[in-house]
Amino acid sequence: MGTALWFVCTLAVAALAGVATALALRPVRLARAAERLSRAQRDFHRQREQLEAKFFDRAAASGKPRGLRWSDIRFDDDVLYARERRTGILKALVAVEVSFEAIEGGGMEEVEAVSRVRAATAEFLYDDGRWVTDGRVYFNLLPSATVKYLGSDLELLAEEQAGGRF
Repeated sequence: MGTALWFVCTLAVAALAGVATALALRPVRLARAAERLSRAQRDFHRQREQLEAKFFDRAAASGKPRGLRWSDIRFDDDVLYARERRTGILKALVAVEVSFEAIEGGGMEEVEAVSRVRAATAEFLYDDGRWVTDGRVYFNLLPSATVKYLGSDLELLAEEQAGGRF
């Protein structure tokens, strides 16, 4: 019985040491994650003009909505940061106003609503230490509504919520 008791005590001490180490290192992990988030935010603002131009090019080339050509886009100043729950990928969401014009022969020439400016959210991804975009847009949703809409996949991220990953 002495060996079994010694073994259980050793396991208990090892488990407590592991928990204590994890708790002691948590502030370090949080500080590093907050620094990574801060760096990513600075990078986004430095590259924003090029990212917006790339976004417009990619979104316009998508062929969506069908029968319409992207004619103009206006980006809001504010940026909302969120993280994919499963992968930890950081996203920057920006409110946009998009204008279209009908493509001749595309079947939309007579539709009155074509000339209306549409509210949407533009999505940017922080991938492997750099910001990219594939031109993904969420029509009729502001950034906060986009996070709610994608709530099972996306979580709002504030600097103090950086967690341990993104």
